[in-house]
Amino acid sequence: MGGSMSYPQQPGQQPQWGQQPGWGQQPPQPKKKNVGMIVGFSCLGIVALLVVLGVIGAVLGGTDSGSDTGESLEVTAPPSKAADKKDDAPKEKEATGPEGDVKITSCEVNDATQWPAAKLEITNRSSKDSNYIVQVEFLDKDGTRLGEGTAATNNLAPDQLAKETAQGLAQVTGKVTCKVTKVTRYAS
Repeated sequence: MGGSMSYPQQPGQQPQWGQQPGWGQQPPQPKKKNVGMIVGFSCLGIVALLVVLGVIGAVLGGTDSGSDTGESLEVTAPPSKAADKKDDAPKEKEATGPEGDVKITSCEVNDATQWPAAKLEITNRSSKDSNYIVQVEFLDKDGTRLGEGTAATNNLAPDQLAKETAQGLAQVTGKVTCKVTKVTRYAS
């Protein structure tokens, strides 16, 4: 015989796996699935992904790759007003090349996130529209590196000024010093 045989069941007994319920019996109810919980966690995951992508996008700000020909330039921020008033104070040697195009205007740690940030002014002193990638490191009072940040700007016209921020993502406490470690400039 080629069919399956069904054995009678005792009253009140649930059918076993692979068995069919007897005549007049209802099949067992399917287990409830936590659809609400699944949808909630999926939405939470999507929101978290968007936040992470937003932070990465803000940090990178549309960088382009190019040649790495920059040199280091150290600037501490903010500059003291007392040094500005002294006429006999030694003046810093002005940097040449792409390094001379970047100036740190502020260096601080955000009170809410504890992330360091360096505000930069980038002035294209070349004769062509240029793209810039500026790398900054954040140092404590002893010169220990606490983190790094990158700022970029594209299609900056000759003599045009751009204000950018190199944002660090490592949490730090106390005052920091910002140092430009590399400036890459290339024609756009």
